[in-house]
Amino acid sequence: MPSASDTQPSLAVQVENLSVRYRTAIERKQTFRSFLARGGRSSRTTRMIEALHDVSFEVKTGTFLGVIGPNGAGKSTLLRTLAGILPPSEGRVTVWGNVTTLLALGVGFNAELSGRDNVRLGCLASGFSPEEIDRIASPITDFADLGEFIDYPVKTYSSGMYGRLAFSIAVHVNPDILLIDEALSTGDAAFRAKSQQRMRELMTQARAIVLVSHGLGLVREMATEVLWLNKGEVMGYGDPAEVITGYTDSVQGSGKAATDDQV
Repeated sequence: MPSASDTQPSLAVQVENLSVRYRTAIERKQTFRSFLARGGRSSRTTRMIEALHDVSFEVKTGTFLGVIGPNGAGKSTLLRTLAGILPPSEGRVTVWGNVTTLLALGVGFNAELSGRDNVRLGCLASGFSPEEIDRIASPITDFADLGEFIDYPVKTYSSGMYGRLAFSIAVHVNPDILLIDEALSTGDAAFRAKSQQRMRELMTQARAIVLVSHGLGLVREMATEVLWLNKGEVMGYGDPAEVITGYTDSVQGSGKAATDDQV
């Protein structure tokens, strides 16, 4: 992922004509006779998937970008490309500042260690010194509010507890750009409200947040801009009310139900 030589402080992310393609193996259906003829071996074929096609947009500092669209639209692929996990097949992605990702709950955790120990590991991975970790560890564990479970091995955690701990670490390591994939679907209402408040605080510090979510209510409430993807292409980008209305009209027109919580 290239960095900008001519820094543009008003921008956090710039995506230009981005396409992402990858090959995947598909198990072909076969008859019992063909199965025997192949000596019991499976029949596979490869297929080229174009997850994103000619996607362009910008995210300014202080922006909360909500990314919406049906399953298979390319939303998670986009986040992974912004994070530098997937390389662009074509086009360019430029980011200004450090990126913190919350793409899969518990990724990077050591399941055998306690939540408290994983907080320290997460901070070390983000480049904090031992002295800085001593200062920031307590606010992280307090925010997660796991009670005595903070000292239990994380392999005993529910998905909601994973989400609390992962989100708490992510929003306390001073990210310039925070990428979140459905993380706020975990946890109770009180924790979700606290998380939203924390994200608002990050936005006032000129940081950018990109959230992939099926929860239109959350996107409508939090996002300052919305990107609508469908089959890897941009269908709408800009004002949240306009883009969400266009998306829900499209979903309802296809005969599917769309709600604020799940689409």
